Amino acid sequence: MFNLTPTVRNLLIANVIFLVAQNSLLPLLSQVGSLYPIGSPYFFPWQFFTYMFLHAGWGHLISNMFGLISFGPMLEMRWGASRFLTFWLICGVGAGLLYEGVRGYELHKMEQARQEFHQAPNGADFADFFRNFGEGYTGYETLARNLQLHPADPQLLQAATQTVDELAREIVTSPRGGMVGASGALFGLLFAFAYLFPNTELMLLFFPFPIKAKYFVFFYALYELYAGVHRTPGDNVAHFAHLGGLLIGFLVVKYWEGGRERFY
Repeated sequence: MFNLTPTVRNLLIANVIFLVAQNSLLPLLSQVGSLYPIGSPYFFPWQFFTYMFLHAGWGHLISNMFGLISFGPMLEMRWGASRFLTFWLICGVGAGLLYEGVRGYELHKMEQARQEFHQAPNGADFADFFRNFGEGYTGYETLARNLQLHPADPQLLQAATQTVDELAREIVTSPRGGMVGASGALFGLLFAFAYLFPNTELMLLFFPFPIKAKYFVFFYALYELYAGVHRTPGDNVAHFAHLGGLLIGFLVVKYWEGGRERFY
């Protein structure tokens, strides 16, 4: 059985309550509490805090809370309730800030591509714009093909330009674009556990043999980096938020534990 410490238990209860509220009591909670890109009409500063208490569903919640109750108690017993909660919140907020930076860069690239398309609209760039920024959108192929066949047709050029503008506007302003989940805070927790208890052997469901915590977190971080850089179609996981939480966890733990020489 899991030995739940007080703060871990309270975080678990809070996250369950928030998901129940999302699903039945306050459906608008997702819209006002998810973390939206800066510049979106749905962005509010408090979302850097609230997003980590919201989840996309029970499967999302269970995976994050399983990590919390697996690795959190040992850290809370070492640090105490106040420092453990501070660490969890710092990693969550820090992950959100770094994610906003990455998302802002992606939106800047989209705006550049939109402006370049306005200057020289053509069928190939129209299709590329949707492939690069409009994942999941369909129906643009016919217009792209017609524009390639008739590159000087003014009606096709106008339609393509308007479509690109509408897609860019929807990506920035859509209420579906918010990030939720405690994964950023959890990845900070994973790093802290691997740093303080590096030789603790973990028996994981997807590993047929025990693996030390330091190796597990190292390979997990490599996977997140690869998945973030080489995104596959349909992947809506915020991999850079995970890496952001891990980086913030690294900085905080190194500051707190800088003089420590004993590792378990």
